[in-house]
Amino acid sequence: MSTTTLDTNAQPIDRFVSAFQVNHGQALNGTNTSVAERREAAIQRFQELGVPTRKQEAWKYTDIASILDRPYTLPLGPEEADVSAEDLAPYLIDDLDAHVLVLVNGRPDHALSQLDALPEEVTVGSLKDAGEHPAFNAHYGEYADVEEETLTALNTAFVQDGAFIHVPEGTEVEQPILLLHVNAAQDDLLMQPRHLFVVEADAKARVIGRQLSLTDARTFTNTVTEMFVGERGYLDHYVIQEEDDNASQVLSRFGYHKDDSVLSTDTFTFSGEVVRNNMTLTPDGPNCETNLYGLVIGHGSMHVDNNTLVDHVHADCVSNELYKHILNDQSTTVFNGKVFVHRDSQRIDAYQSNDSLVLNNDAQIYTKPELEIYADDVVCSHGATAGQLDEEGLFYLRSRGLSQERARILMMKAFAQDVIDVVEIEPLKALIEDRVQDRLHTFAR
Repeated sequence: MSTTTLDTNAQPIDRFVSAFQVNHGQALNGTNTSVAERREAAIQRFQELGVPTRKQEAWKYTDIASILDRPYTLPLGPEEADVSAEDLAPYLIDDLDAHVLVLVNGRPDHALSQLDALPEEVTVGSLKDAGEHPAFNAHYGEYADVEEETLTALNTAFVQDGAFIHVPEGTEVEQPILLLHVNAAQDDLLMQPRHLFVVEADAKARVIGRQLSLTDARTFTNTVTEMFVGERGYLDHYVIQEEDDNASQVLSRFGYHKDDSVLSTDTFTFSGEVVRNNMTLTPDGPNCETNLYGLVIGHGSMHVDNNTLVDHVHADCVSNELYKHILNDQSTTVFNGKVFVHRDSQRIDAYQSNDSLVLNNDAQIYTKPELEIYADDVVCSHGATAGQLDEEGLFYLRSRGLSQERARILMMKAFAQDVIDVVEIEPLKALIEDRVQDRLHTFAR
């Protein structure tokens, strides 16, 4: 594999521009003119925007510049990674009957994947191989915000591969699609996968992204996911973030869905050094339902930043947003959620809430739920709470015979339960409950 190492002696913008000039010949589907043109425009826009700093309001509480300012290796082709089916076996979800696409360091590994039972008309595979697919040409790059999101521009310039899912009109994929993202970098690595999910009209799919580490290397993953759901379509998307404490990432999701459709994205964050989740969902048609849910279990020095936008550009839609954080040690979470209702978007019903449970004085939460409304016939609410375990509640449970540890676990689990309960895939729900329970046991001691 050919690689280049980012020059930390140069200014941040210059080091990526220089790497782009080296990397340009390795372009994803280099014969695809539109992809090549998007690359050129994206690196120019990245030069104009620069690396995000804490002087910008959107990054005020997250120092992503220092995480990027490291001598990462930038892959210019497939990286050799010694990953076997035996290595992955512990990370397959018990009792889950699923179509499995394994991505090693951001690239699909078909030898490790399990896609033989996939319906013939459904496509699950490599983004690199999708260049001639009509859905790729219709949707790639149409929803990701290159103009305002600097790390999305960076991803668009450097992307080489990722996952491509296409569910044609009227098709229901009965089994979930599990994207098993394996971080197996041998050196400190900067990866930039790109995913595109297209669920056509009257189609239905459920996608699970599980992120894990098989390495102690220090890594940064800058991922962009674009999602399209057609009329009366349904896409339920879950992300479980449990990479190593040396792994940082920015995961940017852009969703666009049409009339009478449902688009849900649920994020469960259990580990990572610095994690930033950007979500922009745009319901563009009447009777759309948009759902965003998140749960963060913070420990050690984890820093997790959830930044969301529901952009109501059409009337007669519903959106629900609920994020909960349980913070211990020196962990930090940031929530910046915005609901934007355009002038002609009447009869919007939007709910947004962020609740945080802070277990000690060293953990920190920064929260800013926002509503920006330009229509007058709407029902919109937002709010945030932060506090510690209720001492009276603990006393009540102790008086009923529970130990201090058991009482604390029970109260923390009850706090998180309404986010866990939105998971409709039972084996996945059981996995999340086990992960939450294991972590809360350590908090309660």
